[in-house]
Amino acid sequence: MSGLDGADQAGQTGQATQGQSTGGNARSRRLYTLGLWLAAPLVLLRLALRSRRQPGYLDHLGERFGRYPAPDAGSPPAVAGSEGRPPLYWLHAVSVGETQAARPVIEALRSRHPAARFLLTHMTPTGRATARELFGDTVRSVYLPYDFPFAVRRFLHHFRPDVGLIMETEIWPNLVSGCRGSGVPLYLVNARLSERSAARYRRFPQLTAEALRGLAGVLAQTANDADRLRALGAPEVTVTGNVKFDALPAPALVAQGEAWRASWAGRPVLVAASTREGEERLVLEALRAMQVPGLLLLLVPRHPQRFDEVARLLEQAGLRHVRRSAQDAIGSLRDRSVQVLLGDSMGEMAAYYAASDIAFVGGSLLPLGGQNLIEPCALARPVLVGPHTFNFREVAAQAIEAGAALRVADPTALAHEAMRLFADPAARSAMGEAGAAFARHHRGATARTLDRLPG
Repeated sequence: MSGLDGADQAGQTGQATQGQSTGGNARSRRLYTLGLWLAAPLVLLRLALRSRRQPGYLDHLGERFGRYPAPDAGSPPAVAGSEGRPPLYWLHAVSVGETQAARPVIEALRSRHPAARFLLTHMTPTGRATARELFGDTVRSVYLPYDFPFAVRRFLHHFRPDVGLIMETEIWPNLVSGCRGSGVPLYLVNARLSERSAARYRRFPQLTAEALRGLAGVLAQTANDADRLRALGAPEVTVTGNVKFDALPAPALVAQGEAWRASWAGRPVLVAASTREGEERLVLEALRAMQVPGLLLLLVPRHPQRFDEVARLLEQAGLRHVRRSAQDAIGSLRDRSVQVLLGDSMGEMAAYYAASDIAFVGGSLLPLGGQNLIEPCALARPVLVGPHTFNFREVAAQAIEAGAALRVADPTALAHEAMRLFADPAARSAMGEAGAAFARHHRGATARTLDRLPG
């Protein structure tokens, strides 16, 4: 069984092997586990290959097999909670987007349960880095082990969580079974399931249904997500909405972006946010077609391991650019001959959006599924997206219907719509106001989620 969208591909290798097995539930999970063992050399090879571009993939390798260092000596003192210790909430957030979605949930839980402790697990180094940026040392952050039964047992024995929350789109059969056997209620929270992912799950219905039945609850983003999960075997699904609407941009970052913008003396600014491999060339094609005096492009790749690659692309294109990491990068953009700021930083997306007039949200010009467009809407920025938003299908459709976003077919259309909006401040303002209203309208999912959790 493959993990839901966004799962680490190394773990997916073993899961996909099992997805083709048939038979009873116990037999399905045994075959699944056998598939994991057979795929283990490929998993390790993939980690090694990924580490060539992002060395963090080989850090903390033992954690991927359930081996963790002892908690720090400065851990919170034991107070109320099971076995005389404060309750431990464990949230699994695969990578960056899920970790950001976990923020309002953790903040709300902390408000309701001040003594509680929090553990975040991830599958990617970028997810782990995002956790450090958002929470510092107030939340422990580790890798979730691969779904071997022995590793799951080690993980649960080491941390002894009181409640587990899987953010968005990951189900691991042995993890679900281990939690159930250990008495740890495990919830799928902020769940989303595209039709594409549902079709993959339908190829191995018994393993999928067994895992879904093992969850303590499923809290879905939309009615369509809920219907697809029920059709796969989830016995109880509640629609609670999308907690990402509750993840308000940090005021300090918004102020930082607005200060940048003020320092650029009225330059028109387009941000191309969370761009993916192959997409930057298309964005630069659109940039060359735009006839906007003084235009500044903020180009922010989704993955930090690609920063150098995108810098080389800008050099090859002959575009004057500066990297955010460079000394006085922001001040240098007062020079209108500098055309591009390469956003090679982590945790500053809200600042990039706040510094812009128009936001293009990446991952959507190529068939990559798109990225989250809620944040620029919340900041009242008009949003452009490409034709491929299947990972955020309903949010994108709702934003377009609300007048907060426009869909563009290709780089030519991106250039055309951006130029039109730059030339029409009233249209930009109307789209921005529609985006802010759209974001406000959909808030409240976090409170509805917490109402469904124990305690």
